Amino acid sequence: MIKEKLSNVKHKIGIYSAKGGVGKTTVSVNLAYTLSAMGYKVGILDADIDCPNLSFFLGISERMDTSKFPLIPLVKDGIKVASTSMLVDDMKKPIIWRGAIITKMLLDFFQNTDWGDLDYLIVDLPPGTSDAPLTIMQLLTLDGFVLVTTPQKIAAANAFRSGAMAKRLNIYLIGVVENRSHGTESEYTRGLIHDLGTRLLGSIKESAEFDRLSDLGIVPVTREKAISDEYIAVAKYLVGD
Repeated sequence: MIKEKLSNVKHKIGIYSAKGGVGKTTVSVNLAYTLSAMGYKVGILDADIDCPNLSFFLGISERMDTSKFPLIPLVKDGIKVASTSMLVDDMKKPIIWRGAIITKMLLDFFQNTDWGDLDYLIVDLPPGTSDAPLTIMQLLTLDGFVLVTTPQKIAAANAFRSGAMAKRLNIYLIGVVENRSHGTESEYTRGLIHDLGTRLLGSIKESAEFDRLSDLGIVPVTREKAISDEYIAVAKYLVGD
């Protein structure tokens, strides 16, 4: 049923790491905007059900209409977006749901949401290697996934766990993005790439301006050419250019 409901979505790309805080949502948003600027029809699904952040990154205060099905994603700058942050009334309150409810919400986003025709659906996966990411990988036929890491040793170690999990489930590993990079990938990122037998898609340099824009709900690739160029390099791997 999920395959049928998403039949008009050409490519589904997961953005993933077992460690939180490395910038999965940052990469998801800026990559989606980059693909949109390249002329593709794009959607973003915030699949981190209990700790969603997509609204903050996009400066969205509107709510999705839950009074009828299918759910209709909000549209921001021509990009379709959906997140539990657009369903709850107060994002300052924690979303305290058990696994069964989280799975039900994921199913609603997969089979009870009208995504329409898309070239790319970017799926911002939750951290970890257990219930929620496992459910997504088993239910959703991903075309591939992008691992996000930072230059630190612990980030690379957790990213390896993520990559090993996804490869065990026979999901194609497109490559690795090093976020908050110092300019050249760290020895730990190089080791991660070697151990997983994959490639570096790009390095996103650490930048105070990047952080400032993100905190304002402004997508950095729309304002800074240097940042945009970094994401274009990553996007080209996805589109086969």
